[in-house]
Amino acid sequence: MGSGAGEWGWAERRRVLFPFLLSLFCPALSEQIRYRIPEETSKGSVVGNLAKDLGLSVHELPTRKLRVSSEKPYFAVSSESGELLVSSRLDREQICGKKPVCALEFEAVAENPLNFYHVNVEIQDVNDHTPKFTQTAFELQISESAQPGTRFILDVAEDADIGANSLQNYKLSPSPSFSLITKEKQDGSKYPELVLEKPLDREQQSYHRLVLNALDGGDPTLSGTTELRIQITDANDNPPVFNQNVYRVSLRENVPPGTPVLQVSATDQDEGVNSEITYSFHRPGQVFNLNSSTGEITTLRTLDFEETKKYSIVVEGRDGGGLAAQCTVEIDIQDENDNSPEVTVHALLEMILENAVPETLIALIKIHDQDSGENGEVNCRLEGVIPFKIISSSKNSYKLVTDGDLDREQTPEYNVTITATDRGKPPLSSRTSITLHIADVNDNVPVFHQASYMVHVAENNPPGASIAQVSASDPDLGPNGHISYSILASDLEPRALSSYVSVSAQSGVVFAQRAFDHEQLRAFELTLQARDQGSPPLSTNVSLRVLVDDRNDNAPRVLYPALGPDGSALFDTVPRAAQPGYLVTKVVAVDADSGHNAWLSYHVLQASEPGLFSLGLRTGEVRTARTLGEREATRQRLLVAVRDGGQPSLSATATLHLVFADSLQEALPDLSDRREPSDPQTELQFYLVLALALISVLFLLAVILAIALRLRRSSSPVPWNCFQPGFCSKSGPVVLPNYSEGTLPYSYNLCVAQTGKTEFNFLKCNEQLNSGQDIVCGDSSGTLFPLCSTSEPTSHPETLTPVSFISVSSFSSTQFSIFT
Repeated sequence: MGSGAGEWGWAERRRVLFPFLLSLFCPALSEQIRYRIPEETSKGSVVGNLAKDLGLSVHELPTRKLRVSSEKPYFAVSSESGELLVSSRLDREQICGKKPVCALEFEAVAENPLNFYHVNVEIQDVNDHTPKFTQTAFELQISESAQPGTRFILDVAEDADIGANSLQNYKLSPSPSFSLITKEKQDGSKYPELVLEKPLDREQQSYHRLVLNALDGGDPTLSGTTELRIQITDANDNPPVFNQNVYRVSLRENVPPGTPVLQVSATDQDEGVNSEITYSFHRPGQVFNLNSSTGEITTLRTLDFEETKKYSIVVEGRDGGGLAAQCTVEIDIQDENDNSPEVTVHALLEMILENAVPETLIALIKIHDQDSGENGEVNCRLEGVIPFKIISSSKNSYKLVTDGDLDREQTPEYNVTITATDRGKPPLSSRTSITLHIADVNDNVPVFHQASYMVHVAENNPPGASIAQVSASDPDLGPNGHISYSILASDLEPRALSSYVSVSAQSGVVFAQRAFDHEQLRAFELTLQARDQGSPPLSTNVSLRVLVDDRNDNAPRVLYPALGPDGSALFDTVPRAAQPGYLVTKVVAVDADSGHNAWLSYHVLQASEPGLFSLGLRTGEVRTARTLGEREATRQRLLVAVRDGGQPSLSATATLHLVFADSLQEALPDLSDRREPSDPQTELQFYLVLALALISVLFLLAVILAIALRLRRSSSPVPWNCFQPGFCSKSGPVVLPNYSEGTLPYSYNLCVAQTGKTEFNFLKCNEQLNSGQDIVCGDSSGTLFPLCSTSEPTSHPETLTPVSFISVSSFSSTQFSIFT
């Protein structure tokens, strides 16, 4: 059945789709794509090639992601072929009921870019339902007095099919007493009426059984049957007669239960019991109530227009004699605005690119209002001022599109409120809120925090030191906001650039690759680039100017006076008659540094004749300070120091040789016999070393003397015995009368032993010595003692060395001098 339905459907589609082929090339179709298939088409059957009808090739399907967006999954799209397939059972009667046209409307969604296509699939009715009576048998009572031509309304059969497949006719089994007429109501439905053809005779036949057939118009024809059981009652002259054969009334929905609808009325010309009429529904129901005595119809429950728009009720009036009459009550339900619109959002984009152009499709909005007429007409709008709008796509369908520029950095998401309002009185409305997320696009160039950068770097910096840092920001997200730094250009030579500086790609820190020299490179400029990782990447440039600050790393250099070609020092002549202030010469020096480090000052370190010359502190000019005297030396030497202004300061020296002469010939004799000028620095070092040596010698002597004095107090007295009174006395001390008044005018012979030991040995005197010759043994009082005692022999026979001219002076302290 599915393949047959597909072939039949394609034949129909060629006719239906032809007017819309031109619109297939548009971004979104303005008309619907229509298909027709019969109901009960098997699952998996092909409805049509949707991708082809939309102008999409099979190769585009994976990227376009063609799919169906509908509330109920009746259809699906094949991801391989793009064909529209049946995915569930299609029962027209269940889907659409009695609607003359049953069509399923839905949207086909294609992404990249997002588009909606309206699809309409009409479900064709198939004769799959037989007419059915509510009961298998009906009881009918007819008086034998009924006149030929009298009509009796019979129960109707129900057929769920529509059109030609619906109930078309009724047939009655052959009977000489009855016939059947099929009549049609205003809504097109048909109902049977039984017609009495000839008078009835209860005595001959009191009971009749007939078969009523209900036939539809399908092919093949389907039918349903019921049995009519007709009972002939005793004569009753006059049957009831209703005022109207058909009663019509309109009733608003939502009226409360018990609301009066209308009142039917029948009359009977008989009297007594035969004139009493009882009203009843020919078919009992649960919607309305009928007062059997008065014929008033009231509601049993609340009526809903959306459930049933019209009721057709058969009311029977039966008198006491058993005669009955029937009438039809048709109740039209009037719609009330009792349903608010329903808003449904389909195929909403998860992320919207911030560079989306105006009227980019975002979502499909469907509005459904169960009311009819103006109550079901809905207007849709967006709340607030937002860069979106809705446009009508088809009946009760709207498209949500962009209506302005989007900027994720300013507004990353929007809360969109959709309001749907119907045109009822009073109008009803409903709201639905959706959140739209804006996706980032690499639309922001990295921005440096400064328009340009300038840094100062002191020269002689260590290689690898950080000298600056540049920083840029990018408000984009992810790789679009990830920044890397690089050196784009420089005023340095391209080959030398990498040996001077480098930049960290991640942090933007600029490193010095070598030590800078202010004297060689005072400034240079770099062009740095900040580049994001977007696709395509965006970048921006900034200039970085590096100023190399000077340090006092260069000593002044003396340009004049300079050495001659042979290395000899040059000289300057000064006229003998030069007056005070006469410009003799000028010391010229330069400093490779700059600023205060190159601010030179001149100072006299050494001069042959101090005060004879003056030196300009800043100019270096040497001028005479006074008139040259007659005794002034002809040759003068000035040692000049040149200091810079750095901290600490560096200096250089220059030696000026000045000759007082009126001419060069006069100065040459003085220059020929002069010694080679000595280096003042060398002389200064010599004097410092000599002074240090003298101080060291004096210190050593003081140490030796201190040791000697200590040994005198603490060691054995043997070496000092010669100075003791008892050791060298003869008979007593010999003291000259005038000892205390001056130098002792006598001489003695002193015998000193020559040994290898560092000590004195007092030996026994030779015989040639006179006993009267004594050695001086001094103490603090200056007393003289004999050299030897005749009674004490010497213990050390050593060779004696005579010492003569011993002069002992008398001092307050113990001192003596020995003259050889």
